[in-house]
Amino acid sequence: MDPHTSYVERGRDWRETIQRYAFVPLRIFLGVTFIYAGLDKLTDSAFFKASGPGSIGEQMHAVHATAAVPQLVDLALKSPVGFGYAIAFGELAVGLGTLLGLFARIAAVGGALISLSLWLTVSWAVQPYYLGNDLVYLMAWLPIVLGGAAVWSVDSWWRGRKVRSAGLF
Repeated sequence: MDPHTSYVERGRDWRETIQRYAFVPLRIFLGVTFIYAGLDKLTDSAFFKASGPGSIGEQMHAVHATAAVPQLVDLALKSPVGFGYAIAFGELAVGLGTLLGLFARIAAVGGALISLSLWLTVSWAVQPYYLGNDLVYLMAWLPIVLGGAAVWSVDSWWRGRKVRSAGLF
């Protein structure tokens, strides 16, 4: 570090570095959690059935009466197995994209939409509202939707390659 750098300039550099890395713990948490959720569904033989204990169909029937948007539940019930696979693979894709920082903003929009749909259906009736986790996940996705993955990501690597190939550095 340059000995002529002022205390204020060093403080500003430190704050800027912290701000660049601020979303990394959130990306790791959301990425790992959504990967786990998708794999958990894909490895649960009971989940991918239209009816029966632990099935996606049974879960959808159980929340229909309390959902804020029962039409979403009706849509899922038209093909509960297909819906179950869509959610599982969606969670897996969102988790991988977020963890790797690959199209991070798009992945975060996907995560926010999954969380929003689960909040409006599965956890809508949870009282008080702050005990339901889907609303918290929805809010957790928003900073990544807005800020993307600035560091430790495929997206930042691609941006760096574009800048270098354009001869700007």
